[in-house]
Amino acid sequence: MRPHRILPGAALAALWFAGNLPAAEIGPGGDLEAAVAALAPGEELVLQGGAYEFNENITLTANGTAGQPVVIRAKPGERPVISQATTAHNVVEIRSSSYLELRNLVFTGGSHGIRLIDSDFVTIEGCEIFETGDVAISANSGGTYEGLTLRRNHIHHTNGTGEGMYLGCNNDACRVANSLVEGNYIHHTNRPSVLQGDGIELKEGSYGNVIRDNVIHDTKYPGIILYSTAGNGPPNTVEGNVVWNVSDNTMQIAADAILHNNLVLGNVAFQAHQSGSPANIEFVHNTVINAASAIQVRNVSGPVLIANNAVYSQATAIRLISGDVGQVLLSGNVGTGGVSGGGAGFSNGGGIDVDFVAADYSGEPPVDAYPAAGSALAGAADPARVTGSDFNGTDRQGVADAGAYRAGEARNPGWTVRAGFKPIGSITRPRPPEDLVAE
Repeated sequence: MRPHRILPGAALAALWFAGNLPAAEIGPGGDLEAAVAALAPGEELVLQGGAYEFNENITLTANGTAGQPVVIRAKPGERPVISQATTAHNVVEIRSSSYLELRNLVFTGGSHGIRLIDSDFVTIEGCEIFETGDVAISANSGGTYEGLTLRRNHIHHTNGTGEGMYLGCNNDACRVANSLVEGNYIHHTNRPSVLQGDGIELKEGSYGNVIRDNVIHDTKYPGIILYSTAGNGPPNTVEGNVVWNVSDNTMQIAADAILHNNLVLGNVAFQAHQSGSPANIEFVHNTVINAASAIQVRNVSGPVLIANNAVYSQATAIRLISGDVGQVLLSGNVGTGGVSGGGAGFSNGGGIDVDFVAADYSGEPPVDAYPAAGSALAGAADPARVTGSDFNGTDRQGVADAGAYRAGEARNPGWTVRAGFKPIGSITRPRPPEDLVAE
């Protein structure tokens, strides 16, 4: 059956696509809340381009199934902009929903851009969220959020508390679990109007999450900050991200984390936060470049592995500062600046100008931290601790090159770091568990 076209501002009406799956299309004059509430599992709501302007609370509720999610998306080639005129309300609240997908929509104004409340298995993909009064995307209203997917969103120029993503609650009052934060571009959460401005903040008690292939820069608080899991579940994984130009610690980790193949133009701080202190941390095959000290480790309470990293500093590469630093294992790290508070596990490289294709201590792109021909990073890592792939998603094949990249090519075979999305179409990484069900 041919789709029935509806003019902008017309009332909700049905479309029928291949397979007779029902959908609906509205324009800026339509009733967004009612249109979403009417959707059954497997149905879609298509938003035409234009300004959807509100000055009161907008709550969206929809429940699909794992095999038949509910989808709210932009009409191809059009730009629907959902705005909230007052910071007394969030732009939209997703409440009591599951297996709901938001795709290619724009959100601006309000307090929070998109606030998730009592919802699981929600996907937010390809959206733009900017000029919010506070955080862009939040999931911090109690309980456990399972199976969220936040992918390829453009988040920028926030205000107020100003976080790009605020996931979970302080002191394990709520948590995000088994979720994926992938390929987002988050920047300029550092304006004078911003009070905090973390890029991605994963709060205490959250567990089993994967944060990967995100590009984050110009944040006021850490670009990525992880608290501890509080014993609720498996550690969180942070891989393939790039972060620069942060006014605080560039990346900050409390405990219970696996960090592979990240590129940090700034510092990494392992330190206590709320109930967590550094323990159960694996920091392997990352590249950290900072004019000041590059890695600081404080308040150690359990095992911390720092291995096979490229760490370049004009001051000290790795500082073991406080706590039970005897539980920190260094192995196969290469760079400049040496180690303070520890001994073995670090070797001097040839210098930043020699070991990389095009890197410096400016703290921001342009930078190409791929190992240059003859780099001291090649073959210098601990072969017992080699990760499966590198920053580009290239199979390391057990080759023990230090840093975020596998060496050996005449030039970087992947993306050269710059502002914008990191291409991830050719990168194959394991997915988080998909055999989860909402309770």
